[in-house]
Amino acid sequence: MADKSSIEWTEATWNPTTGCDRITAGCDNCYALTLAKRLKAMGNPKYQVDGDPRTSGPGFGVALHEDALALPTRWSTPRTVFVNSMSDLWHARVPDQFIHRVFDVMVNTPQHTYQLLTKRPKRLRRMAEELPWPSNVWIGTSIEAQEQAWRLDELILVPAAIRFISAEPLLGPLQLDLSGIDWLIVGGESGRGHRPINPDWVRSLRDQCAASDTAFFFKQWGGIRPKARGRELDGRTWDAMPPRHASVTN
Repeated sequence: MADKSSIEWTEATWNPTTGCDRITAGCDNCYALTLAKRLKAMGNPKYQVDGDPRTSGPGFGVALHEDALALPTRWSTPRTVFVNSMSDLWHARVPDQFIHRVFDVMVNTPQHTYQLLTKRPKRLRRMAEELPWPSNVWIGTSIEAQEQAWRLDELILVPAAIRFISAEPLLGPLQLDLSGIDWLIVGGESGRGHRPINPDWVRSLRDQCAASDTAFFFKQWGGIRPKARGRELDGRTWDAMPPRHASVTN
């Protein structure tokens, strides 16, 4: 069975790898790092490898899970799947061969739509030519502040059917060239120590999406209890998504 997800823009999660390292300010309050520590304490076997305490933490060392690779082949109902909600497939400690095997599973399960998100688009772009890009595979990168806008330049070179940006947690105003970007997710930071989000930053990104015909999805305002704060911006929710199984573009 797929792990059902409470993330507003997906339906399920699939974690053939777990663990990561913080590399930018957007990682400072990483929800996955906090969750991994709790899962390790509960005895979950997938979270028993510790990461470097300077950049990672208990249960959050990078680990490959061979037994999880075939899970999507056993799901009878088509679904939208966030791949590696607890990791980054393009982390340096994930071997090229394992990445190819993850892609093989996605190619062989065209009934599902897969969403992959990375903070390491340079490695993604270097590998892009050797990977298949079926229409059910979407690829995105995180841009939390203007300092990370360079990641878009790498992403745009990947020949995926859908390219998307996650501006979460949004830490400042962004001005982006959204040409060739199909979808933009925006969200405020959640949990203790969360940093505030300015509604004008969100409005600016909404308007940039409208000007470039990019689907705009506002996920949350954030805070300690983000569900309680709701998701409305200017009196409505913004839930646009690209069509499933779009045609591949270059």
